[in-house]
Amino acid sequence: MTVPQESVPIQHYLRQPERIVYAIADLNRIQQLTQKRFRLKMNPLHFMSLTFQPTVDLEVWAESDATVNLRSVGCKILGLDYINQRFALELTGKLHPWDDQGVTKLTGRADLMVKVDVPLPFSLTPKPILETTGNGLLKSVLVRIKQTLMHQLLLDYRQWARNGTQTNIYTHQQAPGAPAT
Repeated sequence: MTVPQESVPIQHYLRQPERIVYAIADLNRIQQLTQKRFRLKMNPLHFMSLTFQPTVDLEVWAESDATVNLRSVGCKILGLDYINQRFALELTGKLHPWDDQGVTKLTGRADLMVKVDVPLPFSLTPKPILETTGNGLLKSVLVRIKQTLMHQLLLDYRQWARNGTQTNIYTHQQAPGAPAT
């Protein structure tokens, strides 16, 4: 993703990794636990006939080269208490700026893995069907996060750079047409 040139380089913005968290979700879905830890309540998800809402605790930090890292450090499923003991979610991600002939670009990667001990009657469903459905669900979550991040991060960066880097992250608004996560 190409970064528009502003008076303050995006590397300075990325050294405040909490801004990335606020760029991927609505404020009402985020709770800051510590300086580097956040609780993110995702939109409800639908899997087969189940509806559930993952709540993920994320640790987010920046390296000296402005690379932003995140990883999940906890997860709870709202709406399906009996699944919590049978569910594990691992998320790791990295976002870093790089120079391409004088143009700053951002490159990122996110890996999401979910392990579920599927209860009856779903355990009777053929494994390939469960895997295909589950992988489709995970992919849709990652695509939604990516789309929102790409749009909202650049909007927030521009506002931050143009307002003398004093923009309060709590003024975040959901971007028009951007999917909520």
